[in-house]
Amino acid sequence: MSSAPSLEPVMIIGGGISGLSAAYYLARRQQASILIEPSARLGGVIQTNTIADCVLEAGPDSFLSAKPEALSLIGELGLSDEVIGSNDHQRATWIVRDGRMIPLPEGLMMMVPTRVMPMVKSPLLSWRTKIRMGLELFRSPTPGHPDRSVGDFIEDHYGREAVEYLAEPLLAGVYGGDPYKLSVLSVLPRFAEMEEKYGSLTKGTLAGIANAPKREGGTLFRTLKRGLGSLVEAIEQSIAPYCRIIREPAQKITHHGAEYKVQIGGETLSSSQLIVATPAWAASTLLQSFDPHLASLLSRIDYSSSMTIGVIYDRADVPQKFAAFGFLVPKKERELLLACTFVDQKFNYRVPENRLLLRCFVAGSGPGADLEKAVLSDIARLTGITAKPLAFHLSRWPRAMAQYEVGHAALLEEIDSLVAKHPGLRLAGNGYRGIGIPDCIRSGRIAALGS
Repeated sequence: MSSAPSLEPVMIIGGGISGLSAAYYLARRQQASILIEPSARLGGVIQTNTIADCVLEAGPDSFLSAKPEALSLIGELGLSDEVIGSNDHQRATWIVRDGRMIPLPEGLMMMVPTRVMPMVKSPLLSWRTKIRMGLELFRSPTPGHPDRSVGDFIEDHYGREAVEYLAEPLLAGVYGGDPYKLSVLSVLPRFAEMEEKYGSLTKGTLAGIANAPKREGGTLFRTLKRGLGSLVEAIEQSIAPYCRIIREPAQKITHHGAEYKVQIGGETLSSSQLIVATPAWAASTLLQSFDPHLASLLSRIDYSSSMTIGVIYDRADVPQKFAAFGFLVPKKERELLLACTFVDQKFNYRVPENRLLLRCFVAGSGPGADLEKAVLSDIARLTGITAKPLAFHLSRWPRAMAQYEVGHAALLEEIDSLVAKHPGLRLAGNGYRGIGIPDCIRSGRIAALGS
């Protein structure tokens, strides 16, 4: 990246990982861009802090190894030596049931059992549900199903209890939504494919395991030693020669001839190429005067709010030991926390030996008064920790988690058909075809390069 390009800059609205990725792939082609982001920092929900000698992720702490886009970008940025994997040799996850921490049975793939005896011996589910899971293996293929909710889908296969103590808590930390609203075609598309081909989810999962290539030394999750914030910093440095960053809010988008015009305070910017990499609800507001029908469709993509809370203790004050990645709290058992990660167990390079770091998750905006007291009370109820923490760090993420509700795939087809009528306009972000970091990187790359 040695010479400044002469091409017309591409405008990008939104400085999260999707918008940053778009700017990066444009810069790699020596294409100039203008990135419009009102926040003081880039990266969206990716935010790394160092507090009380601990590396604390305020947003996502990792990405799935199975999706290649994040590792590919990290390699191009020269950060491959910074990549670390999760400590999968101690990857236990607990589910709270009747006030007790119960490990997820071994061999459970998401909510699908693949081993008999661990499920039989587990106190997590009743015998009625276990028998139903066994009989599910004999289901016949059922092609032609319309889109359904995840809750209806899993209940059809394994029963209501499997929704309440498996599907709901496992998905709550990712989407923060209601399994009886989330779309199985958009959230769990592989499960829908298994049902059509095999009938049984268990049979389909076992076939997938048997046919999967053997991976050496692979881990489920990966991250960076210094935190995911270092990925944002590396992208920002990489795009600097080609990208002008404007730290003002975009107010309105209009279209005149072949030009898109973006109003920013007293300034209006123009380009024939525009990437809107904001949440769908923000894109809807921006596009309202330009294409009301498209704006209306985008407004139908719902988002939930959440909070991430880092609670740091002096290890000498906490006698409890936690041999697990963390725990999930089903809605039926929940008072406040919906999940918690024991960070030192999940990743190295995060927590010194004299510290204990819990990453707690709360849906919505939490209680109106004395949030810290309420969180510490719930930690005490669930873990027995009553010590006073060294630090309590709260990060609020309003309307940040996209909800792929029933009918989402059909809605995207409508959105795509309208966007196609506007040459040079592209959408990117977590509201469309995946909410994880690799998904957002892919959406930014496609918006920038077309593939």
